[in-house]
Amino acid sequence: MGNQNSCCCYRSPSPIRKDIVKLEDYLPEGEVSSNNIQHISEREPDDGDIDPSQDPIAGTIFMERSKASIENGITRKRSQHQIAENKLKKSSSCSTIYLDDSTVSQPNLKNTVKCVALAIYYHIKNRTSERRLDIFDEKLHPLSKEGVSDDYDKYNPEHKQIYKFVRTLFNAAQLTAECAIITLVYLERLLICAELDIAPSNWKRIVLGAILLASKVWDDQAVWNVDYCQILKDITVEDMNELERQFLEMLQFNINVPSSVYAKYYFDLRTLAEANDLAFPSEPLSKERAQKLEAMSRVMEDKISAELVKNGIKKWSSLDNVNSGAGIRRSVAILS
Repeated sequence: MGNQNSCCCYRSPSPIRKDIVKLEDYLPEGEVSSNNIQHISEREPDDGDIDPSQDPIAGTIFMERSKASIENGITRKRSQHQIAENKLKKSSSCSTIYLDDSTVSQPNLKNTVKCVALAIYYHIKNRTSERRLDIFDEKLHPLSKEGVSDDYDKYNPEHKQIYKFVRTLFNAAQLTAECAIITLVYLERLLICAELDIAPSNWKRIVLGAILLASKVWDDQAVWNVDYCQILKDITVEDMNELERQFLEMLQFNINVPSSVYAKYYFDLRTLAEANDLAFPSEPLSKERAQKLEAMSRVMEDKISAELVKNGIKKWSSLDNVNSGAGIRRSVAILS
């Protein structure tokens, strides 16, 4: 196998050197050889076409479409604060600490679903065009036997209606809050990749497809398509399969969600909630909850330390280990 000291006496002849001709020289302009295809997560977007569902720096679409509402909410809160200057406000002190039970790693389910429903509401309300696709049209693919009314695409749904639809799916399928955030990421990725707009005529099927995909990617025990047919009684498995297939094709099978993008969506949802008086409720930090948070911190710290040891990386180095005679020993720098 290439070893000259092999026990075999026969030695393979040296290959004849030939001029190498690059295949790209014979390809039409703009095409790339199939042998040098990048992984889908490594593909860079075109200039001017930054995808916030992949780029952690780009602003989310729902924040842009709810910008006016956020500014009005901040102005309203400032005016209310000036009117009620003497109103008591819960603040942390040396004896009491107020915290909400939502973190980026373990968001609160109810409030997260409310925030995602609110983001979808602003997507529909402040859409810029009426680009549609048949697979998401509720009249062509109804979710119930009753069908839809003739003016089904005329009136925007209210936030409560969207929240009720999403909450029903999450409660019946027992999905997590993290899955709700991934659902919003896939929804915005679909709008960009498919050049589509979410509207009164298609919002239910777009949300359903995003939830279906997010639950399979995120949860270890994914919900099967046939299970959703038990939740939505009148939909068929064939329709669910076709919805999932076309959703994936429009995403170009890119279901990767970087942790930085996930964190960006989480904190943007919190900003949206605060501006719309959907702030996560704060409660005094109890002894039991403090012990739980401490245990979670220790588990994460032990996990990170184990990974560093496994990779041969040390977070510090003793002065006794520095060998001045045999040269300078350079320790690996850790950025945290």
